[in-house]
Amino acid sequence: MREVLSDLVAEQQQLDQFLQRITVNKWNIRLPHDEWTIRDTISHLAHFQEYAYNAVAEDGAMLDDLDEYESVDDMAEVGVERGRQMRPQDVIEWWRLGRAQVVDAMSRASASDRVPWVYSDMSAKTFATLQLAEVWAHGLDIYEAMDEEPEDTDRLRHVIWFAHMTLPWAFDLAGYEYTEPVRIEGIGPMYAKYVAGPEDTDQLIRGPAGEICRVAVGRLHPDDAENVILKGEMADIAFQEMRIF
Repeated sequence: MREVLSDLVAEQQQLDQFLQRITVNKWNIRLPHDEWTIRDTISHLAHFQEYAYNAVAEDGAMLDDLDEYESVDDMAEVGVERGRQMRPQDVIEWWRLGRAQVVDAMSRASASDRVPWVYSDMSAKTFATLQLAEVWAHGLDIYEAMDEEPEDTDRLRHVIWFAHMTLPWAFDLAGYEYTEPVRIEGIGPMYAKYVAGPEDTDQLIRGPAGEICRVAVGRLHPDDAENVILKGEMADIAFQEMRIF
């Protein structure tokens, strides 16, 4: 638990430091393939940290708010609209306060504690990994909007683990049966290997961790992941249908 929380904080701080380099007049730049701006994205992260803290520390009573909206996207827009009334630095401070509260609450949880969330409850470790993956994914959008390429880190090992863990859910959403286990082997910085899944399967997804993870968070189409090797029918389906959010 300590490891994933430490890496979550590092991922948040890396994005925070990048935001400090963005001038105020660029906070309303629209993200690629999205209606949101940089301001909207950080507002979204800050808004959902309030729900995340409530989920960890107060058993998720705030999640009852979902009944007031037609979809999670509608609920997210409330936070976006709130951020549009704030200065960029105030949006950052809103996000900082929220994420600090979440990490503090999670630091007192065990990895196996259950945390209620939007679609279903999950372990505290999984919830922390979800937080990390979301910050990383939204950070990719912001870097792209600023025409900069982020450097991949060894924190991608958490996203690989999460992508593998959610495969049964992704298969179910796509209408497939997950009948044979798939193994993921991602190659990270300095040729580190991030592995998830059994060794004795002939269903394999192997390639750069950055490409695999970008597919998992919906920032890269599977057909554009040119350096990823797929072995086996289940692996082919898994890579096409892989999703974390």
